[in-house]
Amino acid sequence: MADHRYEEYLAPNLYFDPEHNTETAKILPGEYYVTARDMMIVTVLGSCVCACIRDKVSGIGGMNHFMLPDSGRDQSDLLGESARYGTYAMEILINELLKMGAKRSNFEAKVFGGGAVLRGFTVGNVGERNAEFVLRYLKTEKINIAAQDLLDIYPRKVYFFPQNGLVRVKKLKTVHNDTIVNRESEYKSRLQFGKMEGDVELFD
Repeated sequence: MADHRYEEYLAPNLYFDPEHNTETAKILPGEYYVTARDMMIVTVLGSCVCACIRDKVSGIGGMNHFMLPDSGRDQSDLLGESARYGTYAMEILINELLKMGAKRSNFEAKVFGGGAVLRGFTVGNVGERNAEFVLRYLKTEKINIAAQDLLDIYPRKVYFFPQNGLVRVKKLKTVHNDTIVNRESEYKSRLQFGKMEGDVELFD
């Protein structure tokens, strides 16, 4: 049985979702959440991507939500400085899953997002770069991609149930406010001017 002291990571938005009748963690850009409990993790994506990774045997799973920042270099360079942010987001999620008792050999991933939804982001193809990065990362790490819904022009709301692996994706074809745009634009600015955290050391 997983140690429940290691239940909650970085996502402070916990609430009860009456529609799905379950405890829920909502994660925002730059956040992640890992759990061994029977609950739901939710996020809303524009040009960001999220990876939902779980141990398909134990049901321990988690989700991250991230974006590659502009590196000031060739935007097609996914091995440069900007890729370190995506690598950090993926490694910290994997590391916390392993800490909780998940086994890497049992991992499966489902990835979402990378929509062309943010005005002014089209030059750098940020959604496309995010999508390409997460697929390349998982392939390099030999983590099976069980499902994906990437690119397109719509924001998405993603509901992830780590215990059974179910993911529901709702495409938000009518968005009446700029919440998603503002949230991701603010996150993009933080990435641009913020300092990169130290590397994460993975263990088996």
